Amino acid sequence: MNFSSRLIILNATKVGENSLVIHTLGPVFGRRSFITAVGRKTSMALFLPLNVLDAEVVENPKSDLWRVRNLKALYPLNGIRGNVYKNSMTLFMSEVLYRAVKDGCDEDGLYEWCEKSILTLDSLEGDFANYHLRFLMEFASVLGFSPAVGNLLPFADGCLKELTDLLSADFPRFMLYPLNGEARNAIAASLLKYIGYHAESSMDVRSLSVLRELYKN
Repeated sequence: MNFSSRLIILNATKVGENSLVIHTLGPVFGRRSFITAVGRKTSMALFLPLNVLDAEVVENPKSDLWRVRNLKALYPLNGIRGNVYKNSMTLFMSEVLYRAVKDGCDEDGLYEWCEKSILTLDSLEGDFANYHLRFLMEFASVLGFSPAVGNLLPFADGCLKELTDLLSADFPRFMLYPLNGEARNAIAASLLKYIGYHAESSMDVRSLSVLRELYKN
């Protein structure tokens, strides 16, 4: 049986010379991996983190690793791909999703929220340095453990005031909230610990170091 599905790319792993396993988030199966054929004419840009693809899914009754083909990008994401800071954020966001959402997990509304988050980042023209922090807070809520001041206290590590302020801020105020690089990185680390604790996942997100370098000041 073949059918069409949207897929958000979380990660990709080369298998041999002509195959790629893509780790994805979709509206039907939630977190799931697929195998696809790649060749010299295949645009590897299709598999950049958080690309939103339309794909033909080919079920395989003999394997859990189904095949996808006829992949097409649904959005150009020019606002992301032309900006090193936004690209680094998508690397971070995709790794968070990859580590926190387990295979087979299909949280209600997770895919829809994730696609909306990608398009929001793509559309922002400025003042997006705090966006990954907003992403983490909203992600926790979508997973069912909305952060509150009391819940974050054991993970705050000296940034409780900033976390408290951000929790009560609407989107525009959140994006404009004044933070230096050190505070922004501390808040991200605290929220990752919070998410990891509740999701029972290791949140040693390596791409956080890239954001640390970009947002030193």
